Amino acid sequence: MYLKGGRSLLLQAQKKPRIPVFLSDDANSVLGHSGKPRADETQVILHESDVARRLSRDPDVSSAFRFFESVANGGLFRHTRFTYEVMVKKLGREGEIDAVQYLLQQMKLEGIGCGEELFVEVIDSYRRVGLVEQALKMFYRIREFGCQPTVKIYNHLLDALLSDGRFSMISPVYSNMKKDGMEPNVFTYNILIKALCKNGRVDGALKLLEEMSNRECLPNSVSYTTIVSSLCKVGKVEKGRELARKFGPYLSVYNAMIDGFCREHRFEEAFRLFAEMVDENIDPNVITYTSIISSLSDAGHVELAMAIFSQMSVRGCHPNIYSFTSLMKGLLLRRKIHEALDWWDKMIREGFLPNIVSYNTLLHGLSSNGSMKEAVLVADQMEKNGVPPNSTTYSILIDGFAKSGSLVGASEIWNKMMFSGCCPNVVVYTCMVDVLCKNKLFDQAYSLILKMVEDNCPPNLVTFNVFIGGLCDGGRIDWAIKVLDLMRKYGFSPDIITYNQLINGFLKVGRLTAAFEIAKEMKERGIRMTIMTYNMLFSGFCRQGMLQSALQFLGEMVVRGTNPDAYTYNMLTHAYCKQGKFKEAIRLWEASTEAGEWQPDVTAYTHHIWGICNCFGMEDAVICLHNMINKGISPNIVMWNLLVRNFFNGMGSLGPIHILDDLIGNG
Repeated sequence: MYLKGGRSLLLQAQKKPRIPVFLSDDANSVLGHSGKPRADETQVILHESDVARRLSRDPDVSSAFRFFESVANGGLFRHTRFTYEVMVKKLGREGEIDAVQYLLQQMKLEGIGCGEELFVEVIDSYRRVGLVEQALKMFYRIREFGCQPTVKIYNHLLDALLSDGRFSMISPVYSNMKKDGMEPNVFTYNILIKALCKNGRVDGALKLLEEMSNRECLPNSVSYTTIVSSLCKVGKVEKGRELARKFGPYLSVYNAMIDGFCREHRFEEAFRLFAEMVDENIDPNVITYTSIISSLSDAGHVELAMAIFSQMSVRGCHPNIYSFTSLMKGLLLRRKIHEALDWWDKMIREGFLPNIVSYNTLLHGLSSNGSMKEAVLVADQMEKNGVPPNSTTYSILIDGFAKSGSLVGASEIWNKMMFSGCCPNVVVYTCMVDVLCKNKLFDQAYSLILKMVEDNCPPNLVTFNVFIGGLCDGGRIDWAIKVLDLMRKYGFSPDIITYNQLINGFLKVGRLTAAFEIAKEMKERGIRMTIMTYNMLFSGFCRQGMLQSALQFLGEMVVRGTNPDAYTYNMLTHAYCKQGKFKEAIRLWEASTEAGEWQPDVTAYTHHIWGICNCFGMEDAVICLHNMINKGISPNIVMWNLLVRNFFNGMGSLGPIHILDDLIGNG
């Protein structure tokens, strides 16, 4: 904390002012108006409780600190461990670490030992300001301050390391704890279990659970909930369910299980657990309901999510802001913007002020639906309502403008972010690279990638893929190949997205051989080709009229376990028709549709009707048209042009006027 003059509390304390500025009534009764001891007072008469109460009640940490120094410097009171503890706690909660260190040193000089509670507070203070490594260093000096390590102190230190993600430091500290002869308690084990789970070592956490039982330290609901939740997150829901049965019916464990089933969209099992909770007389809470509402919304079952929301209210469980936000997310995913905004208004009417999560959810929904004007208005409103945008907010807006191709809109948001002092993260940078590429500003996009490195925010694989994709779409395929070297320099290997973009780029400029060289490199690197890769290469053969090679490639594709999809069949049908091999196209249609391998779309029907017109005539073509319409597929303008052209071309020989009547009737 800094005063108006710019000096820290510690610097002020080192001046050791002799005259107290802010004193309580207790202190004033001893000091005269001049701030000096009265002549008739020769001994300290302030009591520990008076000083502690005055320090605790003062809302201003600066004022409290000056009082703390004044009574000591004025000879009115000799501070005790308790008053030091009160002052250190107050400073620590305000993040005044320099002043905390100064007081610890004072205690050491005065020979006042530091108790367990005080040292715990010191560790927590370091954690709050993100100086966990310094807390560890302070712990190793604990005996200098007249304090002995205890299980409680170790627990707070381990928890601080966990909260800062210092997993590698936890094991040595735990080993040190055992060397000190400390027996871990349930809190110690829960911290270790959480650390293992966060580090992806759920099996290690399960072993620790066994160790607890062997040491007669019974696991509690926190132990089981942590592991069950972690098992569910890595897809081991059944194993989590088995473990949950061993522990018994607890709300937090049920919530973890329900969330696990919902993550996998196994809603039947989730609802069965929900019913089981009721049978066990365990009332579902807002976390239970919100977990279900959120998963249903993500899966597109927004109507069911709304029914659960209503049931929650009927059962007397009040929704929170995340319940509303989850429901709005589902509506926005279904493009029901007006309904989502109605729920937004309802949320505010019920007294919930939107937070950064709800604002970002609304912004993402509006941006995804192309409503960028409304999104910008919401972003302006959130600032007016005291919710400053974060990097996620800016990335949503920039990405929205990027998708709409608006360089001006994206640039305005970027400049606004820079002006606000919010540092862009890799997602924001990548969105900006994307919008520059969409506007063919490749030099600027490349410069931005170099700036990412300068700003200590190095590009990731997604950034490079966005840049390579932009170059390929813009016909700058040779530059895209060079970017691979830069990509590898930063430790990233091309993935399937990278290779697919390069193959597509080479095919766009007619370099089929180069495209196959990329595919060959993919195989050598052990990257399996997807249906998209096969279709791109297959279409390359077809477009070049290399039908025999295309068929051989199709055979290889099937042998390797990738079945053709609608695009493959459409491309092959088109290739046959283009070469005048209409009978082959019709045979392909009949064989694939009868086998159930293909559900033709309007494009496939257009090619098929083209073949029928050329092989059999208009009457058969119109029969095929009727079949198509009966299947719910509407003809498009291309098909109508094809039919009308063939009708007039065949008037001399085909002529029946009822065919034209059929065409007009279906139109």
